[in-house]
Amino acid sequence: MVKRLLKFNFYKFISFGYFSDVPQRQLLFGYLTYIISGTILLCLPFSQKQCVSIIDNIFIATSAISTTGLSTISVSDNYTFFGQIIILILIQLGGIGFMTLSSFLILRVVHYIPKHTNNVLVNEFTMPSGFEVNNLIRGIIYFTFGFELFGAICLFFIFNSLGVQQPIWTAIFHSISSFCTAGFGLYNDSFEQFKFHIGINSVIAVLSYAGGIGFIVLIDLWKKISIKSYNLTFTSRIIILITSILTIFGTLQLFFFEPTIQSFSYGNRVIAAFFQTMTAMTTVGFNTISISNLHLSSLMLLVVLMFFGASPSGTGGGVKSTTVSAVWAYVRCRLKGQKDIILFGNKIPEYRWQPAVSTFILYITILIFGTFLLTFTEKTDLMKILFECTSAIGTVGLSCGITGSLTVFGKIIITLLMYIGRVGVLTFGTALLYKHHQNEYNKSNDLAT
Repeated sequence: MVKRLLKFNFYKFISFGYFSDVPQRQLLFGYLTYIISGTILLCLPFSQKQCVSIIDNIFIATSAISTTGLSTISVSDNYTFFGQIIILILIQLGGIGFMTLSSFLILRVVHYIPKHTNNVLVNEFTMPSGFEVNNLIRGIIYFTFGFELFGAICLFFIFNSLGVQQPIWTAIFHSISSFCTAGFGLYNDSFEQFKFHIGINSVIAVLSYAGGIGFIVLIDLWKKISIKSYNLTFTSRIIILITSILTIFGTLQLFFFEPTIQSFSYGNRVIAAFFQTMTAMTTVGFNTISISNLHLSSLMLLVVLMFFGASPSGTGGGVKSTTVSAVWAYVRCRLKGQKDIILFGNKIPEYRWQPAVSTFILYITILIFGTFLLTFTEKTDLMKILFECTSAIGTVGLSCGITGSLTVFGKIIITLLMYIGRVGVLTFGTALLYKHHQNEYNKSNDLAT
């Protein structure tokens, strides 16, 4: 009897079944509820060290739940320990996805995911054929807390050896923020004071790549390690390839052509170039060098990396590497006059490349529109505005230093971009315009876009 009550009432509540039967709209309602709840908690007197405006609390709550990291105010200077805990909880919920934790609890009680919940999860996590939602949910929970525990332990020993104040809390906060690719930190200069510390740079990079590369790849790699005869899925191979190419290209570009790091030693220059490439590509949003002082070519590089973003079913944002791959394959095959869309010898089904093309176009449209609006509200360079908007919709968190000086309307625009970036541009558009009917397919060599 208890199981039936939990399965029905709790499930209906967390999935917003009372509001809408459309999965995309439930995602919108879900994240909006998280934002409202977080804002209310941040507005409480014991959450703040000093008075924080309602618009700033909304901005911070949205930035946390979207795992962006853009901040109009200093988290450590303006929020108490309780307020920081609220922000960290929002980051954690946003990182693992709407309904993931509640679905895991349902699995523990009734041992399967109800169909209605399954539809919402399928729309939130793009999965290739062969991946079951039940296994994905378990994998997300186990990998998330496993990596975060590992990161917290490593960072604790490092911070403790450096004499950092509150090393335990600092380690926990930055470990969760790194794996969830949130970019929120307790230092006003992000990690600039640790720019040459190989230990901190390495731990943050491992956590960020683990979160950004996606749970599909993590589960796939675990199967490959556990089962020697197991072959990685097409999606995982593409993600690993694109991630490697972008990491190498971005690191070399910054290493050779970024003027602000040319005075560093070769080793330190590699560390700085790699970290800044990694942080833009995984959308974690930390920085070890001043973004506002970067050369224009480096800013454009970071804009491209932030646009590409991380991978599907992960904690990162952006248009996603597999979407870019599918669009590239579509354009290439159409220019060659081919009817089928082929990527590295594998046919991409129509039900995969069509959403990819739609996502790509809609993403660019919203980004351009947001940039256009911000040119009216903010008196600053176009490059800084484009960078800010790309960072917001890509849920990255890097900034050229204009976030704190945004006007009220500017904060609203960036808040909307972060919200849209977290729920996904295609999900956002579908939820507003029409109902989406989920089709069932059973295809091999599937590419999750």
